[in-house]
Amino acid sequence: MTDTPEVVATLEEDTGAFCVDVLRHEDGNFTYVEYARDADDEDAWHARSDAEPQTFKTQFAAYSAAMRDVDWLLE
Repeated sequence: MTDTPEVVATLEEDTGAFCVDVLRHEDGNFTYVEYARDADDEDAWHARSDAEPQTFKTQFAAYSAAMRDVDWLLE
């Protein structure tokens, strides 16, 4: 069975060009992924990193890490 995470929170940048999704996985852990809107297709998004996301035990921990690590969330 494939792990299909559930989006539990989305944080969007003011211009709508970027967002971060906090995801809950089937094993109960959480991750976050930063996305950028495709310049040629505004309905398409792509992950800003190919790196394996960090895993967190709680939604709050994933949210806190995103707030610390994603530059535009600090503005």
